[in-house]
Amino acid sequence: MSDRQRVPTAVALLAVLLSLVVWAPAWVLFVFLQIFIAVALWELYNLARRRRLRPQRWIGLATAGLIGASFMTPRVPLAMALFLGLLAAGVHFVWSFNTVEKLAVFPSAVSLTLFGALYVALPMNFLYWIRVEQGREAVLFLLIVIFMGDTGAFLVGKNIGRHPMTPIASPRKTWEGALAGLAAAVAGALAARALFFPSVSLIAAAACGVLTQAAAEVSDPFESLFKRAAGVKDSSNLLPGHGGFLDRIDSYLLAAPFFYYFVLYFWK
Repeated sequence: MSDRQRVPTAVALLAVLLSLVVWAPAWVLFVFLQIFIAVALWELYNLARRRRLRPQRWIGLATAGLIGASFMTPRVPLAMALFLGLLAAGVHFVWSFNTVEKLAVFPSAVSLTLFGALYVALPMNFLYWIRVEQGREAVLFLLIVIFMGDTGAFLVGKNIGRHPMTPIASPRKTWEGALAGLAAAVAGALAARALFFPSVSLIAAAACGVLTQAAAEVSDPFESLFKRAAGVKDSSNLLPGHGGFLDRIDSYLLAAPFFYYFVLYFWK
Protein backbone atom coordinates (compact mmCIF):
# COMPACT_ATOMS: atom_id res chain seq x y z
CA MET A 1 0.00 0.00 0.00
CA SER A 2 1.32 3.40 -0.93
CA ASP A 3 2.37 6.08 1.51
CA ARG A 4 -0.05 8.38 -0.32
CA GLN A 5 -2.85 6.38 1.26
CA ARG A 6 -1.21 5.31 4.50
CA VAL A 7 0.11 8.63 5.80
CA PRO A 8 -3.09 10.75 5.69
CA THR A 9 -5.12 7.92 7.22
CA ALA A 10 -2.52 7.37 9.94
CA VAL A 11 -2.42 11.08 10.79
CA ALA A 12 -6.21 11.28 10.98
CA LEU A 13 -6.46 8.18 13.18
CA LEU A 14 -3.71 9.44 15.46
CA ALA A 15 -5.37 12.84 15.82
CA VAL A 16 -8.72 11.27 16.71
CA LEU A 17 -7.15 8.82 19.15
CA LEU A 18 -5.09 11.44 20.98
CA SER A 19 -8.08 13.75 21.18
CA LEU A 20 -10.18 11.00 22.75
CA VAL A 21 -7.50 9.90 25.20
CA VAL A 22 -6.15 13.29 26.29
CA TRP A 23 -9.06 15.73 26.07
CA ALA A 24 -12.37 13.89 25.77
CA PRO A 25 -14.35 12.71 28.81
CA ALA A 26 -14.11 8.99 29.52
CA TRP A 27 -17.67 8.34 28.35
CA VAL A 28 -16.85 9.75 24.90
CA LEU A 29 -13.94 7.32 24.63
CA PHE A 30 -16.32 4.54 25.68
CA VAL A 31 -18.82 5.43 22.94
CA PHE A 32 -16.05 5.62 20.34
CA LEU A 33 -14.77 2.20 21.42
CA GLN A 34 -18.22 0.64 21.01
CA ILE A 35 -18.47 2.00 17.46
CA PHE A 36 -14.98 0.77 16.62
CA ILE A 37 -15.75 -2.64 18.16
CA ALA A 38 -19.00 -2.96 16.20
CA VAL A 39 -17.30 -2.24 12.86
CA ALA A 40 -14.36 -4.55 13.62
CA LEU A 41 -16.72 -7.34 14.67
CA TRP A 42 -18.78 -6.90 11.51
CA GLU A 43 -15.55 -7.31 9.52
CA LEU A 44 -14.71 -10.50 11.44
CA TYR A 45 -18.13 -11.95 10.70
CA ASN A 46 -17.75 -11.03 7.03
CA LEU A 47 -14.48 -12.97 6.94
CA ALA A 48 -16.28 -16.01 8.31
CA ARG A 49 -19.10 -15.63 5.80
CA ARG A 50 -16.59 -15.80 2.97
CA ARG A 51 -16.26 -19.46 4.00
CA ARG A 52 -20.04 -19.81 4.37
CA LEU A 53 -19.82 -20.31 8.14
CA ARG A 54 -22.91 -18.15 8.86
CA PRO A 55 -22.24 -16.44 12.21
CA GLN A 56 -25.29 -14.44 13.29
CA ARG A 57 -24.03 -10.89 13.17
CA TRP A 58 -26.81 -9.10 15.03
CA ILE A 59 -26.68 -11.53 17.95
CA GLY A 60 -22.91 -11.04 18.07
CA LEU A 61 -23.22 -7.26 17.94
CA ALA A 62 -25.83 -7.28 20.72
CA THR A 63 -23.59 -9.51 22.84
CA ALA A 64 -20.65 -7.19 22.21
CA GLY A 65 -22.78 -4.26 23.33
CA LEU A 66 -23.68 -6.07 26.55
CA ILE A 67 -20.02 -6.86 27.16
CA GLY A 68 -19.24 -3.17 26.71
CA ALA A 69 -22.03 -2.23 29.14
CA SER A 70 -20.47 -4.53 31.75
CA PHE A 71 -17.36 -2.36 31.68
CA MET A 72 -19.40 0.82 32.05
CA THR A 73 -21.77 -0.12 34.89
CA PRO A 74 -21.94 -2.76 37.64
CA ARG A 75 -25.65 -3.10 36.85
CA VAL A 76 -24.62 -5.31 33.92
CA PRO A 77 -22.16 -7.92 35.26
CA LEU A 78 -19.99 -9.61 32.65
CA ALA A 79 -21.42 -13.03 33.55
CA MET A 80 -24.94 -11.74 32.86
CA ALA A 81 -23.84 -10.17 29.57
CA LEU A 82 -22.35 -13.47 28.41
CA PHE A 83 -25.38 -15.44 29.55
CA LEU A 84 -27.80 -13.16 27.71
CA GLY A 85 -25.73 -13.56 24.55
CA LEU A 86 -25.77 -17.33 25.00
CA LEU A 87 -29.52 -17.28 25.62
CA ALA A 88 -30.18 -15.20 22.50
CA ALA A 89 -28.00 -17.54 20.44
CA GLY A 90 -29.82 -20.57 21.85
CA VAL A 91 -33.26 -19.19 20.99
CA HIS A 92 -32.20 -18.11 17.50
CA PHE A 93 -30.41 -21.28 16.47
CA VAL A 94 -33.07 -23.64 17.85
CA TRP A 95 -35.75 -21.67 16.01
CA SER A 96 -34.05 -20.99 12.68
CA PHE A 97 -31.58 -23.83 12.09
CA ASN A 98 -34.27 -26.28 11.10
CA THR A 99 -32.89 -28.05 8.03
CA VAL A 100 -30.19 -30.65 7.47
CA GLU A 101 -28.22 -28.14 5.38
CA LYS A 102 -28.20 -25.58 8.19
CA LEU A 103 -27.37 -28.24 10.75
CA ALA A 104 -24.08 -28.93 8.95
CA VAL A 105 -22.80 -25.43 9.74
CA PHE A 106 -24.41 -25.08 13.17
CA PRO A 107 -21.27 -25.76 15.31
CA SER A 108 -19.16 -23.20 13.46
CA ALA A 109 -21.99 -20.67 13.25
CA VAL A 110 -22.82 -20.62 16.96
CA SER A 111 -19.14 -20.79 17.98
CA LEU A 112 -18.12 -17.87 15.78
CA THR A 113 -21.14 -15.80 16.78
CA LEU A 114 -20.26 -15.92 20.47
CA PHE A 115 -16.48 -16.17 20.21
CA GLY A 116 -16.34 -13.20 17.83
CA ALA A 117 -18.17 -10.96 20.28
CA LEU A 118 -15.93 -12.06 23.14
CA TYR A 119 -12.74 -11.85 21.09
CA VAL A 120 -13.26 -8.27 19.92
CA ALA A 121 -15.39 -6.61 22.60
CA LEU A 122 -13.81 -7.95 25.79
CA PRO A 123 -10.19 -6.86 25.24
CA MET A 124 -10.95 -3.52 23.57
CA ASN A 125 -13.07 -2.36 26.50
CA PHE A 126 -10.02 -2.69 28.74
CA LEU A 127 -8.86 0.56 27.14
CA TYR A 128 -11.82 2.24 28.82
CA TRP A 129 -10.91 0.71 32.18
CA ILE A 130 -7.28 1.79 31.77
CA ARG A 131 -8.45 5.33 31.06
CA VAL A 132 -10.84 5.44 34.03
CA GLU A 133 -8.81 3.56 36.64
CA GLN A 134 -5.22 4.33 35.71
CA GLY A 135 -5.52 7.63 33.87
CA ARG A 136 -4.78 9.20 30.51
CA GLU A 137 -1.06 8.73 31.03
CA ALA A 138 -1.43 4.96 31.30
CA VAL A 139 -3.26 4.82 27.97
CA LEU A 140 -0.53 6.93 26.39
CA PHE A 141 2.10 4.63 27.92
CA LEU A 142 0.41 1.63 26.26
CA LEU A 143 0.08 3.42 22.93
CA ILE A 144 3.75 4.40 22.95
CA VAL A 145 4.87 0.85 23.76
CA ILE A 146 2.79 -0.70 20.98
CA PHE A 147 3.71 1.99 18.45
CA MET A 148 7.43 1.68 19.18
CA GLY A 149 7.28 -2.11 19.22
CA ASP A 150 5.36 -2.38 15.96
CA THR A 151 7.60 0.19 14.27
CA GLY A 152 10.80 -1.51 15.38
CA ALA A 153 9.52 -4.92 14.30
CA PHE A 154 8.43 -3.59 10.91
CA LEU A 155 11.64 -1.73 10.08
CA VAL A 156 14.02 -4.49 11.12
CA GLY A 157 11.87 -7.31 9.77
CA LYS A 158 11.50 -5.60 6.41
CA ASN A 159 15.20 -4.82 5.99
CA ILE A 160 17.13 -7.65 7.60
CA GLY A 161 14.54 -10.24 8.63
CA ARG A 162 15.44 -13.71 7.39
CA HIS A 163 13.75 -16.27 9.65
CA PRO A 164 9.94 -16.45 9.44
CA MET A 165 8.18 -16.48 12.80
CA THR A 166 4.61 -17.34 11.77
CA PRO A 167 4.77 -18.32 8.09
CA ILE A 168 1.12 -19.37 7.83
CA ALA A 169 -0.46 -16.49 9.76
CA SER A 170 1.91 -13.66 8.84
CA PRO A 171 4.49 -14.66 6.22
CA ARG A 172 6.41 -11.37 6.51
CA LYS A 173 6.92 -11.51 10.26
CA THR A 174 10.39 -12.65 11.25
CA TRP A 175 12.20 -13.53 14.45
CA GLU A 176 14.62 -10.68 13.81
CA GLY A 177 11.72 -8.26 13.59
CA ALA A 178 10.09 -9.70 16.71
CA LEU A 179 13.27 -9.25 18.76
CA ALA A 180 13.71 -5.71 17.45
CA GLY A 181 10.10 -5.02 18.38
CA LEU A 182 10.72 -6.15 21.95
CA ALA A 183 13.79 -3.94 22.22
CA ALA A 184 11.98 -0.93 20.75
CA ALA A 185 9.04 -1.50 23.10
CA VAL A 186 11.39 -1.43 26.10
CA ALA A 187 12.86 1.84 24.84
CA GLY A 188 9.36 3.22 24.43
CA ALA A 189 8.36 2.06 27.90
CA LEU A 190 11.38 3.72 29.51
CA ALA A 191 10.71 6.96 27.63
CA ALA A 192 7.03 6.88 28.63
CA ARG A 193 8.01 6.19 32.24
CA ALA A 194 10.25 9.25 32.26
CA LEU A 195 7.41 11.37 30.86
CA PHE A 196 4.46 10.10 32.85
CA PHE A 197 5.45 7.76 35.70
CA PRO A 198 8.89 8.64 37.09
CA SER A 199 8.01 6.96 40.41
CA VAL A 200 7.65 3.56 38.73
CA SER A 201 10.84 1.50 38.89
CA LEU A 202 12.94 1.06 35.76
CA ILE A 203 12.64 -2.72 36.05
CA ALA A 204 8.84 -2.60 36.27
CA ALA A 205 8.58 -0.24 33.30
CA ALA A 206 10.97 -2.31 31.17
CA ALA A 207 9.20 -5.56 32.10
CA CYS A 208 5.86 -3.99 31.27
CA GLY A 209 7.16 -2.90 27.88
CA VAL A 210 8.69 -6.20 26.84
CA LEU A 211 5.81 -8.37 28.08
CA THR A 212 3.09 -6.15 26.65
CA GLN A 213 4.84 -6.16 23.29
CA ALA A 214 5.22 -9.94 23.50
CA ALA A 215 1.45 -10.19 23.96
CA ALA A 216 0.99 -7.89 20.96
CA GLU A 217 3.29 -10.04 18.83
CA VAL A 218 1.06 -13.04 19.54
CA SER A 219 -2.14 -11.01 19.09
CA ASP A 220 -1.25 -9.77 15.60
CA PRO A 221 -0.72 -13.15 13.87
CA PHE A 222 -3.63 -14.60 15.85
CA GLU A 223 -5.93 -12.09 14.14
CA SER A 224 -4.19 -12.77 10.84
CA LEU A 225 -5.23 -16.43 10.99
CA PHE A 226 -8.84 -15.35 10.44
CA LYS A 227 -7.84 -13.44 7.31
CA ARG A 228 -5.69 -16.27 5.96
CA ALA A 229 -8.52 -18.73 6.54
CA ALA A 230 -10.80 -16.42 4.56
CA GLY A 231 -8.19 -15.99 1.82
CA VAL A 232 -7.81 -12.22 2.14
CA LYS A 233 -4.99 -9.86 3.10
CA ASP A 234 -7.04 -7.26 5.02
CA SER A 235 -10.23 -7.45 7.05
CA SER A 236 -11.72 -4.73 4.81
CA ASN A 237 -10.70 -1.61 2.88
CA LEU A 238 -12.52 0.93 5.06
CA LEU A 239 -9.28 2.63 6.13
CA PRO A 240 -7.30 3.57 2.99
CA GLY A 241 -3.79 2.20 3.15
CA HIS A 242 -4.44 0.41 6.44
CA GLY A 243 -7.01 -2.25 5.67
CA GLY A 244 -9.91 -2.50 8.07
CA PHE A 245 -10.82 -1.60 11.62
CA LEU A 246 -9.97 -5.11 12.82
CA ASP A 247 -6.51 -4.74 11.29
CA ARG A 248 -5.90 -1.55 13.31
CA ILE A 249 -6.69 -3.14 16.68
CA ASP A 250 -5.09 -6.55 16.22
CA SER A 251 -2.11 -5.82 18.47
CA TYR A 252 -4.32 -4.53 21.30
CA LEU A 253 -6.61 -7.55 21.52
CA LEU A 254 -4.19 -9.37 23.81
CA ALA A 255 -1.91 -6.49 24.77
CA ALA A 256 -4.51 -4.17 26.34
CA PRO A 257 -5.86 -6.67 28.91
CA PHE A 258 -2.33 -7.82 29.70
CA PHE A 259 -1.19 -4.24 30.27
CA TYR A 260 -4.18 -3.53 32.51
CA TYR A 261 -3.47 -6.47 34.81
CA PHE A 262 0.28 -5.93 34.80
CA VAL A 263 -0.16 -2.35 35.98
CA LEU A 264 -2.80 -3.43 38.49
CA TYR A 265 -0.68 -6.10 40.17
CA PHE A 266 2.98 -5.42 39.41
CA TRP A 267 3.44 -1.70 38.80
CA LYS A 268 5.26 -0.60 41.94
